[in-house]
Amino acid sequence: MGNVMRCYWQPLLLAEELGEADGAPVRVRLLGEDLIAFRDTDGAVGLVDAYCPHRRAPLFFGRNEERGLRCVYHGWKFDRSGACVDMPSEPPDSLFKSKVTVTAYPTWEGGGLVWAYLGPRENRPPPPAFDFVRVPPTHRNVVKMLQENNWLQGLEGAIDSVHSGFLHNDDLREKSQLRNAPARVEFERTAHGLAGAAIHALGDGRNYVRAFTYIMPTHSLRVRTLGRTGAPEEIPTVSGQIWVPIDDRTSWLYNYMYATRPDRPLNAAFVDARNALYGRGPDDFGAGYRLKRNRENDYMIDRELQRTRSFSGIKGMNTQDIALQECMGPVLDRSKEHLAHSDRVIIALRKGLLEAADTVERGERPGAADPADYAGVRLTDVIVDERVDWADALREGVLR
Repeated sequence: MGNVMRCYWQPLLLAEELGEADGAPVRVRLLGEDLIAFRDTDGAVGLVDAYCPHRRAPLFFGRNEERGLRCVYHGWKFDRSGACVDMPSEPPDSLFKSKVTVTAYPTWEGGGLVWAYLGPRENRPPPPAFDFVRVPPTHRNVVKMLQENNWLQGLEGAIDSVHSGFLHNDDLREKSQLRNAPARVEFERTAHGLAGAAIHALGDGRNYVRAFTYIMPTHSLRVRTLGRTGAPEEIPTVSGQIWVPIDDRTSWLYNYMYATRPDRPLNAAFVDARNALYGRGPDDFGAGYRLKRNRENDYMIDRELQRTRSFSGIKGMNTQDIALQECMGPVLDRSKEHLAHSDRVIIALRKGLLEAADTVERGERPGAADPADYAGVRLTDVIVDERVDWADALREGVLR
């Protein structure tokens, strides 16, 4: 599966984490590799092995200067391509520096993120073409958080629409069928992964139909343009989540949302309210993008709140998910599961990933590694008569 992940551009950092040109290098762990990221004099991002190839001194302490990162142990300097451009500890006429390189990976900036490609250079695909990397910054918000479990446990939760009416029910007094009745989930396999809808019966002869899509290998998207009554949202948005493997036992979760209408940018009040709902506001984080509500304090579960109002007793929808997923253990033992009819989408996800591993072993490119596989995918939600076919209701490009 590591080889599958290396077929794709992966989010590396929030762009803001690197700051200005020639600023401090940043430690990165991605797909089990220890790396160093730096923004060079030209403003471009370099990503190199965390250790100097001379005597393996840590490059985190290096000097970021004049288009390269210089090791402070013996002064060897490397540019963002990995080439050694200076070796002051060797004789001036030595050609040794032309024979030494440091492992380096290409990077690309878009959507408020720095992305990296860790696969074979000859197979490098075009940069990501998700809609959220195309919209202006005024229409986009991205939040990063640490999740202390395998990436797949988070992804499986994201495509599981059925759990929302239970785990995320924060008002037990509310009688809305949309909120409390389990959704019926329909989906299809696509060139990019999966696409489908969660269908909620409103109890009045109508259904609320909300599209979702999964883009290989770790990207889930949902739409929110309507309220529960069918009235348009103040700012229609699409929300996405990307799980990036740090290693087998930890992952970064990037949550983003973007406004779908050019004339309706996000505003601070809207962003703050949405992030507060999900438990990912500025006050929800401690050091290292780790939630303050975490495993050590049982996610600050409030049993009285659970008894009287909240199904889980945990505040914040992201926190609710992370609590369950982390406490399954860092790598879930799936041999002990008992999957049911409502888990068909989970089964399809796993089959697709296993097929991708086989595809890569044959030397072929897996689905959605090329942006052409998912470019043009659009999401919507509608309220329709229960006799209307959901795919017809979502005919504006949800399925391809």
